[in-house]
Amino acid sequence: MRGAQDRRTRFSMSRIIESIGTKVSHMTDNAHDLAAVTRSVAEEKLLDIPYVDLAIQFIGASGIPKVDVVGSADPYFVAKIDNRISFVSTVRVNTLKPVWNEVWKVRNVPIHASLAVEVLDKDDGAKRDDYIGRFSCSVSEGAKECEIEGPLFRRAGGTFWLKIESTPAAKDQNPKAFSYMFDGPVRFSRHFSPTVGILTNTVASTEDRHRLYSTWKMYIRGIPLFFGDVTQPWNHNYKAAQSIFNPGPSALAVRSGIMAGHRLLYARSTTNKFGVVDTGADVLAVLRGGQRVKPAVYTYIISAEDDSLRFSETGAAFFVDFASKHALHANCHPCVRYSGEFHPRPKGGWKNFTDATPDEDVEWEIVVDNNSGTYSPDKALLPKLKELLEYNFMGIKVYALDREDPDLVESREACREYALKNRGVRQEELQPQKQNTDEETLASRAQSISSQELENFSS
Repeated sequence: MRGAQDRRTRFSMSRIIESIGTKVSHMTDNAHDLAAVTRSVAEEKLLDIPYVDLAIQFIGASGIPKVDVVGSADPYFVAKIDNRISFVSTVRVNTLKPVWNEVWKVRNVPIHASLAVEVLDKDDGAKRDDYIGRFSCSVSEGAKECEIEGPLFRRAGGTFWLKIESTPAAKDQNPKAFSYMFDGPVRFSRHFSPTVGILTNTVASTEDRHRLYSTWKMYIRGIPLFFGDVTQPWNHNYKAAQSIFNPGPSALAVRSGIMAGHRLLYARSTTNKFGVVDTGADVLAVLRGGQRVKPAVYTYIISAEDDSLRFSETGAAFFVDFASKHALHANCHPCVRYSGEFHPRPKGGWKNFTDATPDEDVEWEIVVDNNSGTYSPDKALLPKLKELLEYNFMGIKVYALDREDPDLVESREACREYALKNRGVRQEELQPQKQNTDEETLASRAQSISSQELENFSS
């Protein structure tokens, strides 16, 4: 009797459990359906999220704490919007009340985006700069006073002031497709090579020597408008590129040396020079050697990492022994937006020019090409390159020529010939080489650094 009752009880319990399981299953299915509907609604709303164009004025800060025992501070900051685009300020030397008044324009930013700012103290010669603090805020319009949150167990890092102007993004320009797009101002930094005076015995002026051994980084506007998401990969058929990018320990050693050289050349320091390019005349000022526009050929890349234009004089001797000039500028990145060489010239070319004509009376042009074996950029994109540079450097005519174009060869050689005959440039500055067997090149210095880093990594 009891056995029959137990069987009925177990049967009833099983029916209840089955019923509960069915209901749970239905509830789970409903939950999945609800989640799917919620995602769909969220995605629909995402399509309708308002986008804005921002003009952020970073005014300054006060109450910056002393991080080093000796001296004051050399503060600068790194700003990021949603970790999608970044801005690095100039370094203000020896002050606890830095004033920047620097403007950053970014188009097509979601209205709910967040601005994060990290403040650091530049420490020349150190592996890392000292951390002061950080803060974050919305991108809503208006003046903002933000407290800099210092590191743990340290007092606050002071107060930061900024102002944000916000205007609705133009919907006809597809803001979602071109979101977080840098829109100026075009800013540049000039980095002096650490090898000035070591690699050359030239008798040129200090300014000319600094120019020859300098690198420039210039943030230019609207690259996605002209190139979209197209990049130029490294050239698999080019022997020098293979020695850099192929797998294996030998290529790794080459890459490590080039990347160490890049860090030396583009290191941020208190000696860097900063500026803004608003007009074509400002571009010419960057290309000026002494009092005149210098007849020089420059090696350049447009970075696929941060859309910056990076360049230096092609004749600079710090390129001695490097497998690739373009890979050096690109920090061994496997692709670039574009790369090649460029040179300025007066209208009609250098062969028809004399120094009797003042620079201000000249209609200047820039000739740019795709002369890069490492990345071998597609010549079909040269018209887009021309449009991009004229969009940024208004007032200067740009000619974009293929590396095999006879007009390019003639213009480039006329530029170099004028430099040799009229500006005191020596042949070895066009084709750099070590002056003495005991001279240290940047490549050898970088190689020693990378070898030490690899040794530390392996140990």
